[in-house]
Amino acid sequence: MVRFSRRGAAAGTAAAAVVGVALLVAPGATAAPPAPASPVVAPAPVEVVAPWAPVATAAIRPGVVTETEGGGACTANFVFTAGDRVLLGQAAHCAGTGEATETDGCGSATRGAGTPVTIRAADGTERSGTLAYSSWVTMQGRGETDPDACAYNDFALVEIAPADVAEVNPSLPFFGGPVGVDADGLVAGEQVFTYGNSPLRLGIAGLSPKVGVAADDAGGGRSHEVFTLSPGVPGDSGSGFLDAGGAAVGVLSTLNLAPLPVSNGVTDLARALGYANAHGGLGDVSLVDGTEPFTPEPPGVDPALLATPAGPPLGG
Repeated sequence: MVRFSRRGAAAGTAAAAVVGVALLVAPGATAAPPAPASPVVAPAPVEVVAPWAPVATAAIRPGVVTETEGGGACTANFVFTAGDRVLLGQAAHCAGTGEATETDGCGSATRGAGTPVTIRAADGTERSGTLAYSSWVTMQGRGETDPDACAYNDFALVEIAPADVAEVNPSLPFFGGPVGVDADGLVAGEQVFTYGNSPLRLGIAGLSPKVGVAADDAGGGRSHEVFTLSPGVPGDSGSGFLDAGGAAVGVLSTLNLAPLPVSNGVTDLARALGYANAHGGLGDVSLVDGTEPFTPEPPGVDPALLATPAGPPLGG
């Protein structure tokens, strides 16, 4: 399943509109599937006190595939905690059930909290999770009217079963990190690092780690337009982005066809996490730092695959 949206200018100025494709693959598919509010600063990352699994053998980690019942397949971004609960991040639209044009989080059909989520673990097994928070569900429940929040707040949390927590490692594959939450967004030209795990990549590990460059913001900073050498594709939805210092900066939301061709829309994590903490009802949700140090040049990865793309002229 692939979702399409047209964001930005009204009819008559469609050339300047953003055409977004939410990067979602249906389970079992064999083909591609008012002014902004003041920024809410995300809480500091929680100190790692859990006995996280060794990174080499962890079954559940950023980058694994999640399949939401009634929704689609996506890529998990980061690990979070809320009290004694351990959570895996994904995009809210991963639980969407509406038509291809329904991408506005304040009106799109979606599965609710408690929906089963299958976690396709790194060891080839399946684990059971539960949708614990969805920005779409929360915004609809609150009657959210901020158009920027409705369009760009695309974040969800899947609770990992307590029996599986000992098999979790919070490190992003290849690059390591995250190292806290980026609180000031991205500027044009800033490097970003990401790991996508779409089923369309056919398990070819070298196609998953990517380096990109930020081009522009949308929604008053709630979303960042980024380019990578190969863009995120359906099934990469939800995957995490790191900034140049290894801080968690965003969550992959859409494939944009205009005005910047073949770019990706990335939901700002600090804004999304701030909204979840203010309205999600889970208590204090915090990012967990990776156990592995961040590196922009992971060993064993062809540097050509990590080249920063030129993209179009930045800014403006």
